[in-house]
Amino acid sequence: MSENLLEVSDLTVSFSTERGEVEALDGVNFSLKEGEIFGLAGETGCGKSVTALSILRLLGENGRIDRGEVIFKGRDLLQLSEEELAEEIRGEEISMVFQDPEGSFDPVYTIGYQFLETLRANVGLDKEGGKKKALDTLKEVRIGNPEDVRDSYSFQLSGGMNQRAMIGMMLSANPSLLIADEPTTALDVTIQGQILSLLREISLELGTAVLLITHNLAVVTEICDRVGVMYGGSVVEIADTQTLFNSPLHPYSKGLMNAIPKKERRGEELYTIPGVVPEAVNPPSGCRFHPRCPSSEEVCRRKKPVQVEVEAGHIVACHLQGESYER
Repeated sequence: MSENLLEVSDLTVSFSTERGEVEALDGVNFSLKEGEIFGLAGETGCGKSVTALSILRLLGENGRIDRGEVIFKGRDLLQLSEEELAEEIRGEEISMVFQDPEGSFDPVYTIGYQFLETLRANVGLDKEGGKKKALDTLKEVRIGNPEDVRDSYSFQLSGGMNQRAMIGMMLSANPSLLIADEPTTALDVTIQGQILSLLREISLELGTAVLLITHNLAVVTEICDRVGVMYGGSVVEIADTQTLFNSPLHPYSKGLMNAIPKKERRGEELYTIPGVVPEAVNPPSGCRFHPRCPSSEEVCRRKKPVQVEVEAGHIVACHLQGESYER
């Protein structure tokens, strides 16, 4: 895990809406190493899923990448043609598991048929080779009755089984990077644990890097090597998982950690971060967190902080940390 597989720099994305221009991403910066599991965590609406979709350039018609770089294996994905992305990157090098596994499958075709179409497009296998590969892959994702699942339709399977099948289909072409967008949404706790264990095992066995999108900090502690905390369209802190939970530096990260229920505080009122997530149509000036920050200063209201590495591998974007501005 010594080299960066993916480097996202100054990624800025806007959407045209009836209410005006929405700046969903405001200069996102992070990197992902080969073979690691990197978590991108934050509240709903902070830009996690938009970041994932932007990497593969899957934004809707009203979405626009204004600036930035997405360097994957030395190539800027934002500079590739749509044909190059479709033929060389999507599915083959980078695969994505979306939030709703059942909705991601076409209900009128069997799981096996959709496996076969994916393998034909990305690997070039014929029908017999594809059927065998589908069966082998379903076994790899710990499905006990792979033949039955292969011949079933998505509506005949449980949410957890659909998620396993979707993960298997996305891994069937042996991609270098798997983007998992809230892969445990709508699953019960037991199945969530199984899916997370599966992702960790796959990463270790196949060397596949995983970009895990989540709002659940428990998921982060379960499998992530490092984590980036997002707020208001930017990554405000990056650290290895243990460091982030033990020694958070950004006021938002500290608020998230304080909001976690703890046994020693049983019976006390749970901490909540004051205020609400800012609207992206007319976001606050400077640091977008300053209206909710208990430690904000004048500079926080007028200037956006830059990321500073305060110690090896621990990066934070906060005027209160390092020398990110002139007082």
